[in-house]
Amino acid sequence: MEATRNTIIRIPLLSAGIRLLSLMRGVFALVGLFVVFAVTLPAPRQFLVEQAGAMVRSEDASSDASPISPTAPAAQIRLGVAEHEQRAVADFIAKRYRVSDQAVAGFVATAYRAGRRFAVDPLLILAVMAVESRYNPVAESDVGAMGLMQVLPKFHQDKLNEHGGAEALLDPEVNIEVGTQILREYLKRFGETETALQVYAGAIDEPTSQYASKVLAERSRLKQVQERLRRPG
Repeated sequence: MEATRNTIIRIPLLSAGIRLLSLMRGVFALVGLFVVFAVTLPAPRQFLVEQAGAMVRSEDASSDASPISPTAPAAQIRLGVAEHEQRAVADFIAKRYRVSDQAVAGFVATAYRAGRRFAVDPLLILAVMAVESRYNPVAESDVGAMGLMQVLPKFHQDKLNEHGGAEALLDPEVNIEVGTQILREYLKRFGETETALQVYAGAIDEPTSQYASKVLAERSRLKQVQERLRRPG
């Protein structure tokens, strides 16, 4: 009787063990099949390659997505042309007036900046310097006109206060800025370059407009330098 009971207990345990072993073999078989597919089939690898390429392209596109990138080349070209033009104008002035080319290059660059700021032709500014001081930044006249553009402090104190007074006119940048402001005021007031120049020189009653003629002739020479650079070919 005891032997029969033990036999009955062992049979269910053996059956459960067999079923568990079969289940484990099935699981291992599925895992192995999945590994084989992942290694041998091209689709997963191709998918990963495509995804990596898409990520790189996306990174490149985002780095090039700056708002100024489409116009940057044109802006750089314009900047290069302007610098080339200023160098040519400075070389012409340095040779014509026998002054330091490095110093004149600074005067020219400042004249171009002041011209843009106050809407005055930079070549006109440079021409006034040529006639007034022959590009001598420390020139001073008998009546007290100072610097490159021979500004009279007593008539333009309002423009000099922010720069520290009359002595600032010996600073080329200040002198060019203030002189350009004065030119701009006269150009707006009279609406005509010749009259504005005569007033600038304090020679409004001069019948032949000799001063204006000298300045305009000098600007014409500078303009020829500019036009030679801008001519096609």
